[in-house]
Formats: sequence, C-alpha cells, structure tokens
Amino acid sequence: MPLVCDPSWGPERRALVMRAVPVDASIDAPLPAPPVSPPPTSGAAAPDDPAWACFSSGSTGRPRAVVRTRASWTASFPHLDRLTGIGPDDVVLVPGPLVSSLYAFAAVHTLATGATAVLPGRWSPADLAADLAEATVVHLVPHRLPAVLDALGRTASPLRTAVIGGAALPGGARERAAAAGVHVVAYYGATELSFVAVDADGAGLRPFPGTDIEVRVPRGQRLGEVWARSPWLSQGYLAGATGPLRVDDAGWMSVGDLAEPYRPGEVLRLRGRGDGAIQTGGATVVPEDVEEVLRGVPGVGDLVVVGSPHPYLGSVVTAVLETRDAAPPPRARLEAAARSGLDTAQRPRRWYAVPELPRTPTGKPARGLVATRLADGDPGLRRLG
Repeated sequence: MPLVCDPSWGPERRALVMRAVPVDASIDAPLPAPPVSPPPTSGAAAPDDPAWACFSSGSTGRPRAVVRTRASWTASFPHLDRLTGIGPDDVVLVPGPLVSSLYAFAAVHTLATGATAVLPGRWSPADLAADLAEATVVHLVPHRLPAVLDALGRTASPLRTAVIGGAALPGGARERAAAAGVHVVAYYGATELSFVAVDADGAGLRPFPGTDIEVRVPRGQRLGEVWARSPWLSQGYLAGATGPLRVDDAGWMSVGDLAEPYRPGEVLRLRGRGDGAIQTGGATVVPEDVEEVLRGVPGVGDLVVVGSPHPYLGSVVTAVLETRDAAPPPRARLEAAARSGLDTAQRPRRWYAVPELPRTPTGKPARGLVATRLADGDPGLRRLG
C-alpha cells in the first residue's frame, strides 16, 4: 500500500514519523514523478480492501498514517460531482503537495472524473496567475482563497468554482468570491473521516451525502463532540498507532471536534477542537508535540505553545518560554530546532518570554491563561526578536 511522505521533512523528522510504520520498499522521488516498478502484489484488490495510506495533518502532533479502502474515496466521487459541477471538460488546479489528503483526494477525484488536473506540486504565489490561466476549478484551504481572488483581478481566467476545506472560511470570503464570479463549495472533514458536512450555497454546513452526524453533548455542557458514520470513513491508523480517532461499537467515529447541539435537518455549527489543538492554515497542530521538541533546546526550561488569532490562517503557533531569572535562548537557535524537529505547520511563528508561567493548582502550565494574556496584550510577555 503506497504511503507518501512530506518532502519538507528532514531526515530526523522522517525517521521519527516513520518509526512505527513497516516499509517494504522506499522510493525517494518528489511527486509528480516518473512511473517506477511497484512492489509485487498478492492479486487484484477489491473496493473494500485496504488500498493506500496517507498522513494526517498532525491532529495528534506527529502525523499518523491513515489507512483507506479504495471505495471510501471513489464511491463519494459522484456526490462531489453533483455538489461542485465538476465534469470531464474541467481543468482543475490542485496547488498543494500530494502528501496532503486534501490535495491528494482532489487530484484523484479529478482524474477519475475525466477532467484535466494541473498539479504544480506546491503553492507558488509567483506562478499563481499562470496556473489559473485555464483553470475552471481550484481546490484550496481557506487562507489561500484571497490570493486566488487577487490573482483573478490581474489575469483572465475561466475559474468558476473553488472547493474549500481544512478550516472555516474567513468572513466575507464567499461574498468576495461571488463578486468575482466564483462559486464556493466549502466542506468539513478530516483525514480519518473524509467528508462529514458541506456548505454548497452559503446556508451552512449540512451532512455530506451518505453521512450521519451526531453531536454528543455531555450533561451540563454547552458544546459536544462531532461523531460521524458513513461509507467514507477510514480504517484507522496504520500499525495500530494511537491518535485522536475514536470508534464506538456502532461504527461511529470522532476526532474530537466540537460543535453546538445538533439535530438532523439543522446546520452544523463547529466550535474548534476539544483537545486544545491549534487550527492553522488548514493544518492541525497539537501543542504538546511542539513543546517536546523545543524542550530539547539548551536553555529552555518550561514553555507553553498556544494558538494566537490570525485574520487568514485562523491561528498561528505561538511559543511562550518561562525564563525565571535567566535569559531565553536566541530566537535563531529556537527556530533552528523547530526546522529540524517539526514540520512546517508546527513551527512557531511568534515567540515570547515570561518570567513565570501561570499554573493550575496541580502545577501544570495553564494554557488558557497564557492564551488570554496573549490576547489581552499583557506587557509581562516579552516578544523575542
């Protein structure tokens, strides 16, 4: 079963992620790549056989390899065709790495539909206008949409549809796209769950065809976890790895996303992650895994990693170091450690130092209080230049 690694991972990062993954053959080549001889197979695969695996974006910190059957994707293709209007005559721009399940799904769906796929392999603002010249459809994470709309103002393009996943749309994005003649189809899902809900008309998220949704709200709580049941669910993590995915006895799955109470026929209103994960630019980052790497930097004592609000990315990863009476390590040293041990989305973009972190009664750093102090502009938090 094929499994694609992120080319931005350094050797240490790749070894860490692949530690629990059994490998029969390793191919070191960027995608798209020329065909190579595949390893031998045991016979023809059935639609419900495990067919391939892809890495999660990091919902539990380190990416987990998620196993899928062929049918868990391909059987959903006709539903996406109807929701988006994508057909054989379309030219579909997929401007991201195929290691991402969002972009990999987009590419495979495009080819299965008979449309033309444009696969630049990475996001390139400099090449965006040229990539859009013939594109009628584009798949994106939300914070890329403004750049696409800006590019449409500088070049002629037949673009008519933007398929958006990975995070909530920023305010006004759908209206701005409509003014440019672009119809937005937004969806909510996860690598482990595939499609869960879709908003094709701006009226709000409703179940993707074939999907049942429950929001299980504990007694006395305002929010509950989203659970889904559908033919599009994955088979879990490769090699029995643990992660945020949970499965109940009735076949429902959840990755811990929170939502307001929901009843069938209503709009699903998402409210973030229950595990404190940071949503940044379509990726999900768990603070504890970032902290684990940064604690290995000489001179770092305790620290807390939280999300700071950002107008386009949703949040940016922010590290707050406890200095006590010592000077914090130079920012360059911290960033070098982040580049070595973390993938791109996990690396802090903002760095602060504080003499002492606020703590819970048990002595643990109080993340919520740190996030509040950041949001309030507490002068006791010193920005590291």
